[in-house]
Formats: sequence, structure tokens, C-alpha cells
Amino acid sequence: MAEIRNCPRCGKIFTYMGRPICIKCLEVEESEFKIVKEYIYDNPGATISEVSQETEVSVEKIMRFLREERLEIKSENCNLILECERCGRSIKTGRFCDNCKEQINKDFRREFGMDKDKPVQRPQYRAEKEKMYTATRRKGN
Repeated sequence: MAEIRNCPRCGKIFTYMGRPICIKCLEVEESEFKIVKEYIYDNPGATISEVSQETEVSVEKIMRFLREERLEIKSENCNLILECERCGRSIKTGRFCDNCKEQINKDFRREFGMDKDKPVQRPQYRAEKEKMYTATRRKGN
């Protein structure tokens, strides 16, 4: 059964499909993203505050686009805006630096038994008595 929620932006009821906002607000957000992306493309040296002022999209929303890796900071002098959530190193996009991403991936692989060094252990199958079969129906039912 689908989950029903209230949209945190507009307050309307919507069917939750993995996104925390309703379809109309999602469309508005996507159009804001396109506006920001086009402005950055036309003005590559612009700061976040300039982009926000010119596009009328909030700094918080632009920061969220950066954290979601939808945008990337290209200029070196603006690199102090984002920090890795794990080690605090300056980054250009996302939530983690490359080193921390790699370490997190290694930790996950090790935790779930998917290390490259160790082969994945497959279950050993027993002989004939554990084979799959179909049950026959009794005649008369």
C-alpha cells in the first residue's frame, strides 16, 4: 500500500514515491535547478551568493544541489564552502572527499563479505534429496 504524506513545501497531501516532496514541488525544484545550472554555465566565475541573488534560488537549495552532486564548484577560491562530512577536508561536490568515499566503500565491502581479496563464498549444495521439484496434485480435488 502506498504511503500518504504531506508535502513539506506546500502542505498538500501526496503519495510518497521515494521523494520527500509532491510532484508539483518537484517540478518547481527541477526548473530552479535548470535556472541555476544555466546561470553557472553562462557565468562560470560566479559565487554562490551571486548565483542565488541572480536566479532567486536560495543559497540553501544551491548547497543541497552541491551536496547531491548535481553541481560542482570549479573555481579553486570558492572551494572553502563544502567540507567532507567525515574528515573536514575541502571538497567541490557531494558529502565526502574521494579518500573517505574509498574508505567507506572498503568498509562496506569488508562488512558485507565482498572484499576483492577474498572470494565470495557460495553455499554448497547437497546431493539429490535437496533438489527442487513440483508437487503433484491429487486427483479428485
